[in-house]
Amino acid sequence: MINRSKLSRLVPAFFLLIVTANVGGLSQVQDSPYLQTIRTFHDSDGFNRLTNGRIRIDRAKTLPFKNGELSISGSGLIWKGPDGRLNVFPANGKLPHNDITVLAQAGDSLMIGTSRGLIIHKPTDSSNRYLAGNRWLPDDRVTGIGIDRDGQGVWVETAKGFSHIEFRQMTLEQKSKAFVERIRARHVRHGLTSDSQLRVPGDLASNQMVSSDNDGLWTAMYVAAECFRYRVTGEKDALDNARQGFEAILRLEAISGIPGFHARSFIKIGEDLQPKDGEWHTTPDGQWRWKADTSSDEIVGHYFIYPIYYDLVATSEEKAKIRSVITRMTDHILNNNYQLIDVDGKRTRWGWWGPDAIWEDPDETGLRALHILSHLRVAHYITGESRYHQAYQDLINSHKYHLLTRNQKIMVPGHINHSDDELAFLSYYPLMLYENDPKLRETYLASLERSWEIERPERSPLWNFIYAVGSGKPEFDAAQSIRTLREIPMDQVEWRVTNSHRLDVTIDPMSDRFGRLQSLIVLPYDELPMSKWNGNPYRLDGGNDGRSEDDGAYFLLPYWMGRYHKLIR
Repeated sequence: MINRSKLSRLVPAFFLLIVTANVGGLSQVQDSPYLQTIRTFHDSDGFNRLTNGRIRIDRAKTLPFKNGELSISGSGLIWKGPDGRLNVFPANGKLPHNDITVLAQAGDSLMIGTSRGLIIHKPTDSSNRYLAGNRWLPDDRVTGIGIDRDGQGVWVETAKGFSHIEFRQMTLEQKSKAFVERIRARHVRHGLTSDSQLRVPGDLASNQMVSSDNDGLWTAMYVAAECFRYRVTGEKDALDNARQGFEAILRLEAISGIPGFHARSFIKIGEDLQPKDGEWHTTPDGQWRWKADTSSDEIVGHYFIYPIYYDLVATSEEKAKIRSVITRMTDHILNNNYQLIDVDGKRTRWGWWGPDAIWEDPDETGLRALHILSHLRVAHYITGESRYHQAYQDLINSHKYHLLTRNQKIMVPGHINHSDDELAFLSYYPLMLYENDPKLRETYLASLERSWEIERPERSPLWNFIYAVGSGKPEFDAAQSIRTLREIPMDQVEWRVTNSHRLDVTIDPMSDRFGRLQSLIVLPYDELPMSKWNGNPYRLDGGNDGRSEDDGAYFLLPYWMGRYHKLIR
């Protein structure tokens, strides 16, 4: 039991102790209570009603601090010590922004209002949290600050109203419940996990679900999360949710009318919005349309989810369905010379893995080799068909595909494709689970380990947990994974986020592959633009001014995968 009086003195030290243990060779991280940052907006009447005169809004320009005085200067903060000497504060001068408007103190932390957001500074370690933009504030110019009496929150006054930033004690499992509720409320369209547009920016009640290029992949990742959750908790709603998504994924193949060819997405004519992009075809009954030009992204998603569903939750009838669809999908690829052939009889833009074409894009040679080996390994595992094992062995013996996987993460600096990183790790997961040949495992582990070492600075819990499961090694950045899961914001609205002006950020001299500014380190995830694991975590600016909401399954998958594999206890 955590003593709340002691807890309040830690605020806002947001992360409680992360306890690690070593069980059966793998580290475990305890899902202990921590302080989740949550914000709500209020007008003046709402502030007065909720606080009832108990909260004083300070607009101080000076503040007693460490037996001296802290004051706003023209370009930052100055601390006047007991001896009268003036010192730059903090000593390294590294605040995110130095046009400071107001000061307040909460416990051992400083609340620093600026013209571009709120800074929460901890002098003990010189760390900063930077809360800016509509994810945190109704307006970036802070005019006053009030501290909750229990130390569990901060009221931030701006010209456009108040933000109540609360530090609420919870566990990641409790956080998961809110993320599942979001998906069920606003992101399930015909069983698919779908994007949600907001017709009124920031207004969740104005949401409208829409199709996307990768509905199959996003649905697969959400269904996997619910499969893991069901096996951990036995909660019936997890099984029901997984089953609904599974049926929608099966329908992606059925609706195309091409055996083994999964559509990217589908829409109901007269009900769903018709996207302006992509290649769409109408079903024979005239009721539905499906999106073609299916990519390797979708195929990776299907070969990722089918074995997870098969192993964890499938009934005997569902296992038969999976064996059938895996057979049709794999036969489609093999019978068409390792290609996806669309309704027009031509190869899709990204659907190819064969030896005669794999060198067409040298940057992705290792990635494509990894994909197809993983797919064939899954197909043989589920169906037992020898032809899939023979194809697998042929790619290894005749074309050295297993050795190509060691090159899966070779990119020109500044052109890193983070979507490819996601596809690689989702392929590593089943490949490392089902491959039992020691020599092949040694090669695949070299590939996985090399890729993971490059990805480690991103602190992705999904990459870290897949590495842990695949390698069996005890060190997999367990604490950093928990940190990221805790940092992922509760609010998944895609607010505009700007960090490129920050004085405490070192900008990478090379932009990313889309020409956008990026930093040399990954900032806290609740200070970054919202993105799934296929996004660039080094990107500094982004968002669409609150015109859409992400489903948040990118949090659910690593959390419940970690719970299932006993990496989180």
